[in-house]
Amino acid sequence: VQLQASGGGLVQAGGSLRLSCLASGLTFSSYDMGWFRQAPGKEREFVAGIVWGGSSTYYGDFVKGRFTISRDNAKNTVYLQVNRLKPEDTAVYYCAASPRTYGVRKPDYWGQGTLVTVSS
Repeated sequence: VQLQASGGGLVQAGGSLRLSCLASGLTFSSYDMGWFRQAPGKEREFVAGIVWGGSSTYYGDFVKGRFTISRDNAKNTVYLQVNRLKPEDTAVYYCAASPRTYGVRKPDYWGQGTLVTVSS
């Protein structure tokens, strides 16, 4: 299984990014997908998850409407739209996969991260 995250970069506070994660080696449409992040010196935290069919999403408590997760099963890709970015959103963002519905908070597979840096 490979999960290849991309789309990170340097952005000014208030800006937006769309992160993508291309999955291979698994039946993508059967897996819940999710995003986590890890800021320097902090533990990895859950950002968002989406069920295998895309009909339901769930978010970490801190998100408060600024992030949106979506998926395209035809492209084996999950996305994270991040808006109104703040310096405290600076982190490495990781995608993850779980075969259990609503199970991506404890994923079976992890991708490599993509770095998001938000300047003030």
